[in-house]
Amino acid sequence: MRLLTAMFALMAVSMEAQPRLVTLPSQSPMVSLRLVFLTGAACDPAGKEGLAALTAAMLAQGGSRRMTYQEILDALFPMAVSVRAQVDKEMTTFSAETHADNLDAFYQILRGMLLEPGWREEDLRRLRDDAVNFLRVSLRSNNDEELGKEVLYTQLYAGHPYGHHNVGRVSSLEKLTVEDLRGFYARYYRQSNLIIGLAGGYPKDFPERVRKDFSRLPAGRPAFPKLPEPPAIRGLKVTMIEKDTCSVAYSIGFPIGVRRGDPDYPALLVAQSYFGQHRMSGGRLYERIRQLRGLNYGDYAYIEYFPRGMFQFEPDPNLGRQQQIFQIWIRPVEPATAHFTLRLAMYELERLVRDGITKEQFERTRLFLSKYVNLLTRSKSAELGYAIDSLYYGIPDYNSYLKAALAQISHGDVNRVIRRHLRPTDLHIVVVGKNCEQLRQKLLADEPSPMTYNAPKPPEILEEDKIVERWKLGLKPEDIRIIPVEKIFE
Repeated sequence: MRLLTAMFALMAVSMEAQPRLVTLPSQSPMVSLRLVFLTGAACDPAGKEGLAALTAAMLAQGGSRRMTYQEILDALFPMAVSVRAQVDKEMTTFSAETHADNLDAFYQILRGMLLEPGWREEDLRRLRDDAVNFLRVSLRSNNDEELGKEVLYTQLYAGHPYGHHNVGRVSSLEKLTVEDLRGFYARYYRQSNLIIGLAGGYPKDFPERVRKDFSRLPAGRPAFPKLPEPPAIRGLKVTMIEKDTCSVAYSIGFPIGVRRGDPDYPALLVAQSYFGQHRMSGGRLYERIRQLRGLNYGDYAYIEYFPRGMFQFEPDPNLGRQQQIFQIWIRPVEPATAHFTLRLAMYELERLVRDGITKEQFERTRLFLSKYVNLLTRSKSAELGYAIDSLYYGIPDYNSYLKAALAQISHGDVNRVIRRHLRPTDLHIVVVGKNCEQLRQKLLADEPSPMTYNAPKPPEILEEDKIVERWKLGLKPEDIRIIPVEKIFE
C-alpha cells in the first residue's frame, strides 16, 4: 500500500500544473534553495548517454543569456555563493545557500541561469572536457573504490535505463551538441516535474515569487521512460577491472525490490545498519574483516545508492530512485589476502541470511538508527533535501517516518525481511585490481586460501578461518570476465 501511495504521489508531482513547493521557514539568516527536476540519466536517449548530466552542467556552470559564466562567477564571488548541480537517474538538483541579505541579487542570477541559459559553444566544450576527464581520470584512474561501486551498477542494470554512469559514456559525450542539450532542456525541464525547495529566513512572499517565475517553463508532463525489471542474475558473476594498482577493491551486490515507503524498508534498514553502517566501526562486516583480522580499511553495506562514500559520512539527499540494490563495499585489501577476504565477505552474508540477528543486536541497532537519523538532517539544506525526497516517495518527513516505523517493527520483522530480500547467491562481484588473471585462476580453482597473521589471533578466529579458507564459491570460467580499465565508461 505504501508503494502504491508513493507511486500516486510521484504521479501527482509530475501532473501538477505548476511547480510544487516545499518550504521550511525559520529565523536563520541563511537561505537554502533546491530546485529538483524529476528527470536524470535514466532519460538519456540511447547513444547520447551523458545528455542529462551535460545539460545540467551547462545550466549550473555555463552562462545565462545576459551573462557569461565568468561574469556570473565574478558576481557571485563577493556573496560567497556557488550553484551546485547533482544528476542521478531520476532527479536533477540545483542547490545553493546564500545569506538573506544577498538573496535578491543571487536569485536574479540563478533565475537567469536556469530559465535563460546562454547555450554557448565554448561552455559546452569546457564542460564536455570536464565530464570526459572525470570519467577517465578522476574516477577511472584515481579512485579504485568509487570505480568499483559504479561499475557494479552498470553490470546489474545492463541494457536498462540505469545502465550507464550518470555522467555518461565518453564516446557519447564527445558527440553531444548544443542542439542536443537544448532539446533535452525543452523536453524535460518543465514546470510539471519541478519541485522548488526553500529553507531559512526568506521573505514570506519569496516562495510564490519563485514559483511564478518558474511557471514560465513549458506545461505538460514529460514522458519518463518505463523502467523494466533489472536483468536476472543466476549464480555468482564476477567482473574484474584490470588496473595497475597496488590493492584489490570489491563491490558486491544485487537488485532489491525495496525502497522508502515499502513496508519492509525500516526492517531492512536495521539489517543493513547492523551488517555494515557506512563509515562506522560497529557493523558486523567491519568487526569481522577489519577489527578482528586487520585485512583492510573498512567494510560496509547499503540498501540505497550512496555515491561519493569515500569522501563523506552521510549520503546526499535527492538521489531518489524507483529501483535500488543491496551492496557490500569492501575497501581495498592486499592482493595476497584478496581471495580469503572475498570468501569471508560471502561467508558473513550467508551467515546473516541463515541466522539473522539476535534480539540484543536488533535493539542496539534500532536505538542507533533512531538517533542517527537526526544527523542526516542536521543542516537546513539537508533537511530540505530529505523533505523533497519524502514528497517523491510519498512518505511523511523522513525523521518522523523512520522513528515511527522503528518503534513498531520487531526483532522477528528484521529476520523475516533478511530472508525475503537478501541472498548469498545470485549476485554480482566487481573486482578492481592488478594481475586479475592470477586472482581469476584462484577463484576458479576454489582451492584453500589459508590466512597468516603478523600478530596472534584468538583461537575462535583461527578456527573460523579454517572454514572460511575452504568456502566454496563455485565459479565457472564463463562466470568471470576481465575488462581493461581503459574500456570502462567508454
